[in-house]
Amino acid sequence: MMKKIIETNDIQKTYRMGAEEVRALKSVSISVNKGEYVAFMGPSGSGKSTLMNIIGCLDTPSAGTYILNDKDVSDMSENELAEIRNKEIGFVFQTFNLLPRATCLENVALPLIYAGYNKSDREDKAFLALKNVGLADRVHHKPNELSGGQRQRVAIARALVNDPSIILADEPTGNLDTKTSYSIMELFHELHQKGNTIIMVTHEDDIAHYAHRVIRLRDGLVESDEINTNPTRAVAVELDE
Repeated sequence: MMKKIIETNDIQKTYRMGAEEVRALKSVSISVNKGEYVAFMGPSGSGKSTLMNIIGCLDTPSAGTYILNDKDVSDMSENELAEIRNKEIGFVFQTFNLLPRATCLENVALPLIYAGYNKSDREDKAFLALKNVGLADRVHHKPNELSGGQRQRVAIARALVNDPSIILADEPTGNLDTKTSYSIMELFHELHQKGNTIIMVTHEDDIAHYAHRVIRLRDGLVESDEINTNPTRAVAVELDE
């Protein structure tokens, strides 16, 4: 039996904008099993980013429950959420979010500082993560010495370094050209093949089609939740130099 890693029950999120209330999520109930590769899609204002933030423990629901790896995180304090984020979730952002003055190795090792690893173990794990994304020869480079695709690979290595339960990727190819996007989607395919659970937010149909399941949101509700029986298989392309 597949292990359920994410379960939301009637998740709602309301924001106050001055005197006005905005219902970003009206009622969302989904579950994701360990090892799934899921894409969240929807137009601007559909609630997909709000749902991603709640699943990533960056925000809490106004109502409903969210169970992550058998833990109810719906009402956790900010400190508890920070601990869960660091242990359970690897984030990949559209804008990479790398420290410009730090080397690739230092950027990737950052989550391990909060996890309490000593310097030697941090460097060993960070090097292995960079090697796994094809950047063993770039460990001492800084972000401005890398191409966009290489910077995203560093971000993916950082997301993986703590062996998280889930990789959350928010528009991971949004700042990349077509060829580099294919290279990154090939990498996500390989990560999924190794058993990683991947949840990706995208507004691009061709990128969503790499996922094995697509959940579409509209107006704060799940519009459809479908298995992709024929996901796009990324073709291997040369790594950016």
